[in-house]
Amino acid sequence: MSGPALAPGREEVIALLAQHDECPPEAVGERIDSLQLAWLVHVVEERYGIRLDLDEDLEAMDTVDGAVTVLGNALAAAPAPDRSAS
Repeated sequence: MSGPALAPGREEVIALLAQHDECPPEAVGERIDSLQLAWLVHVVEERYGIRLDLDEDLEAMDTVDGAVTVLGNALAAAPAPDRSAS
């Protein structure tokens, strides 16, 4: 198997942003601010057990759709985490 599990889709990204903002998912806007973005990257890194290097892609993550695309590409390119070392 290559790479980690499927990246978060639009619905999951919205749910994560709603969790950050402590609001219902339907209240989450399309734009992502810097605090939301930092939270989102942190949660995805924790969930998938990887470190994302997104310096060049952060600007493209200013919308929900942009974040879904960038995270999908980054996770597809990331090596699978080593779960054997416990």
